[in-house]
Amino acid sequence: MRREEGSYVARVEDGRPYGWGQLYAALLTIRGLAEAGRVEPVSDQQLERTAGNPRNICWQLLGEAGQQAFLARERGGAVADAAVVVMADAVGLIPARRVSRDGLTKNEAKEFRQGYEARLAEYRKAWEGLFG
Repeated sequence: MRREEGSYVARVEDGRPYGWGQLYAALLTIRGLAEAGRVEPVSDQQLERTAGNPRNICWQLLGEAGQQAFLARERGGAVADAAVVVMADAVGLIPARRVSRDGLTKNEAKEFRQGYEARLAEYRKAWEGLFG
C-alpha cells in the first residue's frame, strides 16, 4: 500500500484480481510461444469469460504449461529465452495461499484486465518481435 495524504490507499497492483490477470497473461504467453512462436492478445470476450472463473481457467492452463514451455524452448532463439522468463514469472504469480473459486465482480474484472494488459505490455517491451 502507498501512503497518500495521511491515509493508506490500496494499489490495484496489490490486489487478487490484478494478480490473476498477470498470471493469465503469463500462461497465455507460454502457450503462444509454444504453439506459434508469437503471442496474440485475447479478445475482450475471452477476458470476460476468464474473469468469471479465473482460478479454474488458470488451473487448466497450468496443466499444459510445462509441455508448452518445453516446446517453446525447442524453438530456440528469442522464443526459448522468453519461455524461461515467462515460466518463472508464472510460478511466482501463483498465489501462495488457498484461493477462492468465485468469479470476479465487475470492478474486479477491470482490475483483472489491468493486470493482464500490464504483464503483456512488459513482455511485449522485452520481446517486441514475438507479439502481435
